[in-house]
Amino acid sequence: MSSEKTIFTRIIEGELPCHKLFEDEHVIAFLDIQPLTRGHTLVIPKEPAPTMDKLSPESASALGRVLPAICRAVMSATGASAYNLVQNNGREAGMSVPHVHIHIIPRFSESTHSFLWEHSEIDHSEASKLAEDISAAMD
Repeated sequence: MSSEKTIFTRIIEGELPCHKLFEDEHVIAFLDIQPLTRGHTLVIPKEPAPTMDKLSPESASALGRVLPAICRAVMSATGASAYNLVQNNGREAGMSVPHVHIHIIPRFSESTHSFLWEHSEIDHSEASKLAEDISAAMD
């Protein structure tokens, strides 16, 4: 991991301004400066982990604890009818800032962006082995 501070670390440390919605000991939430929709929010752990698999259990738990309340507040304040939670890990997954962050993207009847994808059918024989391998790899 690079020793250079990410934009999110600079926000957490107060070097850069943000439109803060929430902050506690482990998490900060603020409006995205390049929103897809009105109220697009970023929820980030203060721990500078680059991807979810590198995040400590304490920070992951803190994210899970505050996300429902932040989602409710965003929905209430924006009048959105739905929302997406998006969390990318790594450049190939579309991550642009190497610091765990969860997007809350309010959706409205006029929303035009899409997160739909073309799916395939599962190969059950391969899936059985894959499920075993993934279960065995859990720590």
